[in-house]
Amino acid sequence: MYVVIIGGGQIGSYMADLLRKNKCDFVIIDSNRSTVSKLVKDFGDEHICFGDATDPNILAANKVETADVVACITGRDEVNLVCSTIAKFEFQSPRVVAKVNNPKNSWLFNISNGVDAAINQADIIGHIVVEEMSMKNFMTLMKLSKGDHSIIQFLVSDTSISAGKKLKDLTLPKDTLLIAIYHGDNLIVPNGETTIFPGDRITLFSSEKVYSELEKFFN
Repeated sequence: MYVVIIGGGQIGSYMADLLRKNKCDFVIIDSNRSTVSKLVKDFGDEHICFGDATDPNILAANKVETADVVACITGRDEVNLVCSTIAKFEFQSPRVVAKVNNPKNSWLFNISNGVDAAINQADIIGHIVVEEMSMKNFMTLMKLSKGDHSIIQFLVSDTSISAGKKLKDLTLPKDTLLIAIYHGDNLIVPNGETTIFPGDRITLFSSEKVYSELEKFFN
């Protein structure tokens, strides 16, 4: 796997460290000399490029056309958007991920502008805060499909109607797929015979419109 990371700040360097630990190939492109100097010390010359990633020549020099993923995560939305557009339409990158710094610009980060997945930190944090206030046993792990569907997690309460029952005896809402159950430190891949206990953490894929129904099952 080869990943091109545009932006060598805290997120970029953390991502690079994760990729290195998982034995994935990567390059970080950054236009700040001091940042590049630090990155070279941490990751070596072969993984770092000093340059402006909005320049197609810089992207071509780093073989962006062979990248499995291009991550545009600088602190400037205009740079992330331009890089995403070039990567997708000039180099046909199969997967482009972009960071949204200003939530007001989120509407621009879509597939029409070359962005396959937009990471809007303010929106994610805001949703988590609201969800924690309204449903204390509920947490969003990842938003998918333009935010309409998510991977979510419920903590089964002592008084939940699902506690002590087998999955085959529960009629979960449509558009819901149960992915995993964490029973203490044990991960269980569920089937119809799996019993749910108070304190279990249930991980599901579901649409937002049925969250209130799911809460009735697990809270």
